[in-house]
Amino acid sequence: MVSDMRIWVINGPNINRLGTREPELYGTKTYGELVQYLETAALRLGIEVTCLQSNHEGVLIDWVQEAGDKADGLIINGGGYTHTSIALMDAVKSVGKPMVEVHLTDPFQREAFRTTSYLSL
Repeated sequence: MVSDMRIWVINGPNINRLGTREPELYGTKTYGELVQYLETAALRLGIEVTCLQSNHEGVLIDWVQEAGDKADGLIINGGGYTHTSIALMDAVKSVGKPMVEVHLTDPFQREAFRTTSYLSL
């Protein structure tokens, strides 16, 4: 199957620490393994995927804006910025592309502050 679909997967702070960060919550697979999984799945589906990770809010905002020009949709794990960044929310809204918010754990089974997501408002 051939597709012209381009998806950007944007990961926020501390996702680069997968495999060593609280493995009881996040498992033992590394960020590199996650990227490899996504790239393999995208190839199988005929989708072009770009995977990015930064610990810096401004970089994430720049990538969201760039994705607005280069991607058909976004998958975002904003990490802690999910619950704090109105600026990241504004960037997502400004590009007008479909966006799926993802998490590696269930926010509703964790601390109360994690139940608020500015990305999904």
